[in-house]
Amino acid sequence: MADLDLHQEGEVVWATMNRPTRLNALSRGLVTELREFFVGLYWRRDVRVVVLQGAGEAFCAGLDLKERGDPQAPRSIGSGLTRQREISEIVIAMRRCPQPIIACVNGAAAGGGFALALASDVRIATPSVRMNAAFIRIGLSACDIGVSYFLPRMVGSSVAAEYMLTGRFIDAERAYQLGLVSRVVPKDRLASEARAFADDMLHATPLGLRLTKEALNHALDAQGLEAVIAMEDRNQILASSDGDFQEGVAAFLEKRSPRYAKREG
Repeated sequence: MADLDLHQEGEVVWATMNRPTRLNALSRGLVTELREFFVGLYWRRDVRVVVLQGAGEAFCAGLDLKERGDPQAPRSIGSGLTRQREISEIVIAMRRCPQPIIACVNGAAAGGGFALALASDVRIATPSVRMNAAFIRIGLSACDIGVSYFLPRMVGSSVAAEYMLTGRFIDAERAYQLGLVSRVVPKDRLASEARAFADDMLHATPLGLRLTKEALNHALDAQGLEAVIAMEDRNQILASSDGDFQEGVAAFLEKRSPRYAKREG
């Protein structure tokens, strides 16, 4: 059985981390499957939205320390950096892929699981969610797998420092207050809430959706307003020149779901 279960519904892929007895901790197999999936998404036109979730009672409890073996065993710096990049490349691919990623965060989202949630575009949580930068609690730096990039941009440097320097947990109420999650819903409503987000995203034209995620990413690091405006101007002209634009306008005026041309992967 694969550590990452992939199920496609139309233009939405449901990606489920499938190690429930280990709280979906990141094994080498799961790391490889996540990385290959998100890297491959860049080239796929048949997938427009991704829903990322964990099987069972947790989203992802972070690195599987039991699988890692003896932490005292000698290992070269070079091999360590390679293993580290094998994991961190996942979040780079998540931001690079043009499909919006909706994370359904239930239970533990610790360490690497916290990073996966932060690298997603939209986060929906259950009341049982517990997120933290667990790395600092096991002798490592809390700055890992993109957390020191994403978290300060989302909640500000002071709050980010609070949680990264202590490894304290962020519960559902605090996550919602900070804007880390968009919704907090009971576990039995998690999938339906994600499906509603996906359905709304699919009203956008394929090109419009891709350009919006891309521009949002670049706007975070843009040099100023004029750089962002130049990018937005380019995107609007590209989108309005696309063949799906007229169908998007017609669907809006006729109050119906759009019928865009099918794309192959």
